[in-house]
Amino acid sequence: MNEIPIESNPIRQLYERVSNQVRRVFVGQEAIFEGVLVALLSGGHVLVEGVPGLGKTLLSRAMGKVLGCTFKRIQFTPDLMPSDITGSHVFDEKSSDFKFHPGPIFSHIVLADEINRSPAKTHAALLEVMQERQVTVDGKRYKLPEPFLVVATQNPLETEGTYALPEAQLDRFMFKFLIPYPDESHEIEILKHFLAPTSPIDRVDTELKAVVNKEQLAAIRAMTTKVRVDASILGFVAKLVRKTREWDDLYQGASPRAGITLIQGSRTLAAIRNRNFVVPDDIVDLALPTFRHRVILSPEAEVEGMSVDQVLGKVIASVEVPR
Repeated sequence: MNEIPIESNPIRQLYERVSNQVRRVFVGQEAIFEGVLVALLSGGHVLVEGVPGLGKTLLSRAMGKVLGCTFKRIQFTPDLMPSDITGSHVFDEKSSDFKFHPGPIFSHIVLADEINRSPAKTHAALLEVMQERQVTVDGKRYKLPEPFLVVATQNPLETEGTYALPEAQLDRFMFKFLIPYPDESHEIEILKHFLAPTSPIDRVDTELKAVVNKEQLAAIRAMTTKVRVDASILGFVAKLVRKTREWDDLYQGASPRAGITLIQGSRTLAAIRNRNFVVPDDIVDLALPTFRHRVILSPEAEVEGMSVDQVLGKVIASVEVPR
């Protein structure tokens, strides 16, 4: 099995073109950028945890512009209502009838900003949206546009005024990334961006160009399903998922959906890395962001001060890699 020639790999070509455009305004955070693109091409959603001001909005807006997609931002607050997200029927005096007014969720890329600042009833509005890609209002179903990607940001739970997301909601996210502070060289580059006459946010609208249209993007997404997955890789993923359910330091292990999304994501990542087949490194690289929001530490592990990532690192290392 050989690598795909770059000139005949539209997925790798797309990655290069998107990266070249987005890097004009967004600095560093390679894993987040790659993860968002993998999720979009795999039909998943992304949860990003980090303190405010690290560029999450800028990245989402830039990705929407470069991919020729519409972008909406929803600021989650304690008083946000489900209808503020999905939309509602409003009486039209001219027609003497109720007409559906779509909410901001009807967009290709939706940034759910500070999602854990809203209570559970608001989160519930996203369950059907993220899983079935439709909204049901007053018994009527309304399909969402394709592609559809939710990028949700979350403040650390220690932050005042936050609510823990329910497990059913967390399981609908393909990946969870922890966004760190930039290193010194990247921080200097960020400061340089803001020395320019226009801010990076303004430059997204004026300088960045779409490198693909929705029809081409749909065709490229379909190509990821042709990436080969060997039986040994399937066995490796199944062992990883099952090992999380047996590990003493984990009270709750990963769901079957974790294995499904790990395979989906690894096929896209393999294509981005210029291969038409999945290798164990693809699985290992995506295992942590796939599992970290789907498992729960045991009370004993929490008392000992262990982190989810530390425990999952041991779990992943304990499973023999296929050769």
